[in-house]
Amino acid sequence: MGLSGREAAGHKAAAEPDPRDSGGGRREGLAGWEPAGPGGGERASPNGGVGAGLEGGSGAEGRGEKDPSPKKGLARESERQSEAGDEAGNLGAPEPLTLRETYWEGSQERYRQREVKLRAKGTKKVENKYRLEKKPNLLKDPKQVETKENAVLKGETRKPCFFCVSEQQRRRPTIRFRLFPKPCRQSQWSSLCHTSVSVINELAKMGDPDVLEMVQEEERISNKEAEYIFGMNEQSLSSRETSFLISEEPVERRKEFEQNLRKTGLELEIEDKRNSEDGKTYFVKIHAPWEVLVTYAEVLGIKMPIKESDIPLPENIPFSCMLEPLKLPRNVKHPHPEYFTAQFTRHRQELFLIEDKSSFFPSSSRNRIVYYILSRCPFGIEEGKKKFGIERLLTSNTYSSAYPLHDGQYWKPSEPPNPVNERYTLCQNWARFSYFYKEQPLDLIRNYYGEKIGMYFVFLGFYTEMLSFAAIVGLACFIYGLLSMHNNSSSTEICDPQIGGQIIMCPLCDLVCDYWRLNTTCLASKISHLFDNESTVFFAIFMGIWVTLFLEFWKQRQARMEYEWDLVDFEEEQQQLQLRPEFEAMCKHRKINAVTKEMEPYMPLYSRLPWYFLSGATVTLWMSLVIACMVAVIVYRLSVFATFASFMESEASFKHVKSFLTPQIATSLSGSCLNFIVILILNFFYEKISAWITKMEIPRTYQEYESSLTLKMFLFQFVNFYSSCFYVAFFKGKFVGYPGKYTYLFNVWRSEECDPGGCLVELTAQLTIIMTGKQIFGNIKEAIYPLVLNWWRRRKARTNSEKLYSRWEQDHDLETFGSLGLFYEYLETVIQFGFVTLFVASFPLAPLLALLNNIIEIRVDAWKLTTQYRRPVAAKAHSIGVWQDILYGMAVLSVATNAFIVAFTSDIIPRLVYYYAYSKDAAAPMKGYVNDSLSTFLIADFPNHTAPWEKRDFTTCRYRDYRYPPDHDQKYFHNMQYWHVLAAKMTFIIVMEHVVFLVKFLLAWMIPDVPKDVLERIKREKLMTIKILHDFELNKLKENLRANSSELAKEVLIQENKAQLAKSTV
Repeated sequence: MGLSGREAAGHKAAAEPDPRDSGGGRREGLAGWEPAGPGGGERASPNGGVGAGLEGGSGAEGRGEKDPSPKKGLARESERQSEAGDEAGNLGAPEPLTLRETYWEGSQERYRQREVKLRAKGTKKVENKYRLEKKPNLLKDPKQVETKENAVLKGETRKPCFFCVSEQQRRRPTIRFRLFPKPCRQSQWSSLCHTSVSVINELAKMGDPDVLEMVQEEERISNKEAEYIFGMNEQSLSSRETSFLISEEPVERRKEFEQNLRKTGLELEIEDKRNSEDGKTYFVKIHAPWEVLVTYAEVLGIKMPIKESDIPLPENIPFSCMLEPLKLPRNVKHPHPEYFTAQFTRHRQELFLIEDKSSFFPSSSRNRIVYYILSRCPFGIEEGKKKFGIERLLTSNTYSSAYPLHDGQYWKPSEPPNPVNERYTLCQNWARFSYFYKEQPLDLIRNYYGEKIGMYFVFLGFYTEMLSFAAIVGLACFIYGLLSMHNNSSSTEICDPQIGGQIIMCPLCDLVCDYWRLNTTCLASKISHLFDNESTVFFAIFMGIWVTLFLEFWKQRQARMEYEWDLVDFEEEQQQLQLRPEFEAMCKHRKINAVTKEMEPYMPLYSRLPWYFLSGATVTLWMSLVIACMVAVIVYRLSVFATFASFMESEASFKHVKSFLTPQIATSLSGSCLNFIVILILNFFYEKISAWITKMEIPRTYQEYESSLTLKMFLFQFVNFYSSCFYVAFFKGKFVGYPGKYTYLFNVWRSEECDPGGCLVELTAQLTIIMTGKQIFGNIKEAIYPLVLNWWRRRKARTNSEKLYSRWEQDHDLETFGSLGLFYEYLETVIQFGFVTLFVASFPLAPLLALLNNIIEIRVDAWKLTTQYRRPVAAKAHSIGVWQDILYGMAVLSVATNAFIVAFTSDIIPRLVYYYAYSKDAAAPMKGYVNDSLSTFLIADFPNHTAPWEKRDFTTCRYRDYRYPPDHDQKYFHNMQYWHVLAAKMTFIIVMEHVVFLVKFLLAWMIPDVPKDVLERIKREKLMTIKILHDFELNKLKENLRANSSELAKEVLIQENKAQLAKSTV
């Protein structure tokens, strides 16, 4: 969006005229030109120097040509003389034309004459392909103070100032303009100003390119004696200048677009394609002068400082000295003091703390203003509809890209005369991996990238802080399981050759699988105890409370950031400013807004309904495809299990690994890996389709667009990433049947059984593979992908070594962050949040893995944004949006899922029932639990098509269930212990859910959404703002009354003098 002046200051000005303009030419020998005087013309320095005008010119260096089109702000008599001169020019008379100009000396209107030579008819203008861009005459006032030395002819273009530079700099022709309006001597605040503000703002919202002319007209009416200085100096070339950078392809529609951009007041510079590295790309650099900034700052409701805050900073928390190594230097953490702020208005500029106009608006606000203009600037009418917006031009390849420029190089600081290079500061204090333990410079991130990106890093940092507490508790539970593993009675009995070695288990598949002894799962039972022990229940309840505390404290943190970043009233201010240009362009109807009572674009429901149906059908189809893929993976597991079992039995080389790599574990691991690959493939294709479907729905606002896309993506990814975990946790092994009467999938494949120790180990393996794999793949993709692409682009760019690799080309060769870049970052974090909360009872180390990933993620995101990506367009956001509602939904769901995991997937409830109801040994209550949890089956009752081929000398086998033995009247039916265990499981679910929900509601009620100190600060700031505005208006009213009274006294005195003069004459 702009070439930072710091890097481009001092370049030799030279550019080729555009064929669509009347002329052009280059400026040479301009070392002697100085800024213009009050009249707006040029002044020759003592050193001399001659300049060529931006418009016209016969090609000779050092000459300017009068623009034949009339300009505002000149006397009518001058216009008539100019017209006469035009006629003379048409007749081919090269004689001088005498112009009579109006100028003001003090309060007296005077006239002067000046001769101008006209070009003879038939004289050809030099027409090159691209002109040196003419800057719009923004604030020409009819009553400017002009001296004889600085007279400005009608139609004469204001000239820029140039500097002598080195030979290397001369290779890059650049030109800079800057407008400095001087503060007016007397503030005039009339009712006309107030009545026209809303009209101008609405036109600006609609992208009217003539809005600045209305502002100028209003300024002339409200302030008759304003003086302006058109000038240029080193300071105006600083990186604080707002600008956009557009790399373009020569398409016809851009002509009207650029013309309308100039009408809005933006200043354009064109870099010839011969100066680019590839020799094919033109670069258009866009700058926003002060008048454009103040106009659109008011339109966007940007808050700016009016007084330094007198609210004391919060006191340090206890033991804060212990956290000192984690803190950043104060000038990095808080680069600017706290201020009381108010919505900016151009009519009250004296109210705001404007010390330096070049740095008054933060860089994020400036590029947001320019992009706002670009997104609403019209470029033509097609099929009766107005076409506008840079996004449409990018889609149609009119331009290849549009992006804001970075402040400077990230590897070196700026030179002392120039402002601080914020990109370098961020790279040194935020994007370095060695600073992984440091806090983030949130205010600096907000100033550089905008509030929306800043809020994401606030959320990610806070989430990481809260994960540290969950990680510590989860690690403690894991250590407890590790220490108690060898003392677990169930594992001891399974591993005991006299107990587990004597228990013959029924085959796990039909025909090819053989009988097996229980002690072959010795290692699996010990590993299961790591995650399935008494601490599992405690950790599940703890995580239910933790997620509540996280969300409640996040609301407080969010409220604090809203206050500190002036976003308290953001929703109300921006509600009408977020209409998408695509929506406005497609709307044929308009209706009155019930709130604002103004006409706004409207699209009936029947126009969108077909796309809504298509969108719903597409999402449903892809979610069904995910379920189908999961079923395919289940079929794979069922079909290869028998292969694994027979292969490992027949191969003697596998006898040594059978103790820890059982057929169940081998099948589970391979199935989990295959499922992860399928998840990535489906996710890749669905991202493209969902983005296209959302655009076809034509959402009204950007917020609606993101909400619609969020719903589609989250629903799909929820099913895609969690479906396999839900299957293992709640379905696998629950509907198996029993030997002789197994259930079959599609009447072909026998249903999967859980390990004798339960399915928790398989759920842990599934969760670990998917969660860890996703995080590793995501970090590699985020770091390696842009790095390789940027390296390749830079390598291609350096082939033309004789040319200067300019700053805008360096940024152009970086990877694009995109409008949905932040969306995918949030989506990744929320999916991780689901892994941490929904299935955490099966894997207490999940918070620890998420913590380690997020510590890396923060620095990877910071590094890629600062060094590998173009600077994103700044946007405002007061919260994390719809993601907060999703987090609340997942928090509620996590209570239920963890309760069901503990009850149905874990083995803790059956052990508790046996401990309290069925144990027969008071000294060792859990003795005999393994034998009690296994039922007996008579081998003779096997159907012929399911029994193993080889005959055995034993008559019974065991299987995991609570059923009557073969000699019972109700053989193979569920016994009473089964119903006791089921009742205990349901009771545990109800009790746990009610306890956790009760604690959640109590905590949500006790913890306020907005901290007390923040409420007090908000009230204090509102009070001070009202007081400051009141005092300002009161002082202006007093000044106006004094001015009016003095003028009235002068008028009375004049009338008295006239009366006395008349009497004396008589």
